[in-house]
Amino acid sequence: MIAITGASGQLGQLVVEELLKTVAADQLVAIVRNPAKIKPFAERGVQVRAASYEDKAALVQALAGVEKLLLISSSEVGQRAVQHRNVIEAAKEAGVKLIAYTSLLHADSSPLGLADEHIATEKMLNESGIPFVLLRNGWYTENYLASVPPALQHGAFIGSAGNGKIASATRADYAAAAAKVITLENQGGKVYELAGDHGWTLSELTAELTKQSGKTVVYQNLPEADFKAALLGAGLPEGLAALLANSDVGASKGGLFDDSRQLSALIGRPTTTLEESIRAAL
Repeated sequence: MIAITGASGQLGQLVVEELLKTVAADQLVAIVRNPAKIKPFAERGVQVRAASYEDKAALVQALAGVEKLLLISSSEVGQRAVQHRNVIEAAKEAGVKLIAYTSLLHADSSPLGLADEHIATEKMLNESGIPFVLLRNGWYTENYLASVPPALQHGAFIGSAGNGKIASATRADYAAAAAKVITLENQGGKVYELAGDHGWTLSELTAELTKQSGKTVVYQNLPEADFKAALLGAGLPEGLAALLANSDVGASKGGLFDDSRQLSALIGRPTTTLEESIRAAL
């Protein structure tokens, strides 16, 4: 059996949907805090089991009979290391044979502050004795497309990424890769650096946005502190504003770029282009 943590999240639901194309529903275990959130999966025969990242005892029960586990990194930045340790220890207790973990692109050398908890988790996996495979995911294109409505409204797209190239892909692209890897044999010890086929700068994003929307949008590069202040002014919580500003600066240093095309090789098709993503967003 294959289990997926965080199965009610945006990435998790896409992974389950992808797995249902090739795996019998009763061989899938969706682990969630709130089973009601993914009732449609249960109705299709997926085993939905309740457990949170904080509840190790519940995780051990939820992982009973599971051979392979896709550990989708927790969305609670700052709490991830503790939460992931619970999952890994529970997996060991339950006799899980393989863990696939959604880490960060080039986590071991990344300039992004976000990498710290991923590095800590990779270390825990290494020490666990359980065979594991790393899915080092790059940036979601959706992370930047969330800023399209205000950019169109104000005619400006703000950030701190400078001329850094961002090789993003969509959540659906990364979900397809995760579903593929967790179903393949002999994956223990592998590290996949996953990113979009083509890198782009925020200036190129705004040029494409201008072209498709017919409204002029320019990219305005800000110092990290100013970008964070603008995000706080837009109502974002302190932690998220700091994370996004730091990640943009990391992008300016090449932290979100990779041109190995391992993602498209895994999923057997080109990754979704920026042009396609903008068209869908508009």
